[in-house]
Amino acid sequence: MPTSALTKIFTLTSLGFMFAIAVTPLFIRFLYKNKLGKQIRNDGSTPLFSELHKHKAGVPTMGGILIWGTLLILFVSFWLLDRVLHVSFFRHFDFYSRRETLLPFGALLGASLVGLVDDWLDVRQRGHKGRGMRFRFKFFLYAAVAAIGAWWFYFKLGFRAVHVPFYGSWHMGWWFIPFFILVVISTSFSVNETDGLDGLAGGSLMTSFLAFGLIAFLQGNYDLAGFIGVICGALLSFLWFNVYPASFIMGDTGSMGLGVLLAIVAFLANSPFLLLLVGFVFVAEAVSFLLQIFWKKFFKKKLFKSAPIHHHFEALGWPEAQVTMRLLIIAGVMSIVGVIVYFLG
Repeated sequence: MPTSALTKIFTLTSLGFMFAIAVTPLFIRFLYKNKLGKQIRNDGSTPLFSELHKHKAGVPTMGGILIWGTLLILFVSFWLLDRVLHVSFFRHFDFYSRRETLLPFGALLGASLVGLVDDWLDVRQRGHKGRGMRFRFKFFLYAAVAAIGAWWFYFKLGFRAVHVPFYGSWHMGWWFIPFFILVVISTSFSVNETDGLDGLAGGSLMTSFLAFGLIAFLQGNYDLAGFIGVICGALLSFLWFNVYPASFIMGDTGSMGLGVLLAIVAFLANSPFLLLLVGFVFVAEAVSFLLQIFWKKFFKKKLFKSAPIHHHFEALGWPEAQVTMRLLIIAGVMSIVGVIVYFLG
């Protein structure tokens, strides 16, 4: 089975890449034609950020559609060919599984569609102060997606415990539900904070998904590994056009949806605590942002020149591409450390 499973996973990954890279030029042309470009706030509240990123105004956003759209097409196509049309050849590539892939697929679509609406409102300068949805409303919607996921894990999949490296199973009982919601929401907004430099969020997500894809394969969750393979293939295509200077950017429809997906994949691998290592860059970005808020509130001054941390490095004079590459090196190394901890723990 591992040999045939590897063939399936690598085939799905390749198809994800080839399909996405084939349609991306048309998609970018559509975004430019319809003027779906990023808005850089310049209301005086973040003068340093506005100055550093004023050149990004007008760069097409909503690039996350490319990633989850590729997954949607391949997921549904192979399911139809196998389960509906009963073409036996495609049974080898169908990665639908009620236990492994149905929930992450639904959660990714739900969170991504919320992000898509927010992106569209922002581009059209509608919604709260012309910048999309109110934060509290977005938070409620993503919390609802997380709550549905928690219900599925608890009642449908029977999750009551999580694995803690070097400790063993931590039996949480019904506390699993709020813990799940907290991790999903925290991960999604952390990924969203990281999506500020060309290639940074996409590259960091790539290393994180690769780590959990390897873990899923080693656990025998081959459909989940194939699912992650499609995501990685599409992400690789996205990065081809998103590296500095980016032809388009991910937007909330990508960062929020993929953040939710990353957390759910970690739970399916029974390794949510590995997110602290595998998603180290996301953790650092979120912590730096929260520390900045705390410092300004209690000490009436900034801890960083700009937050999250990648903007601080930019403000120190580091070129954008240099900041991105150094953080991606850290992301890659920490993903490897996370896999090592999985083996040892």
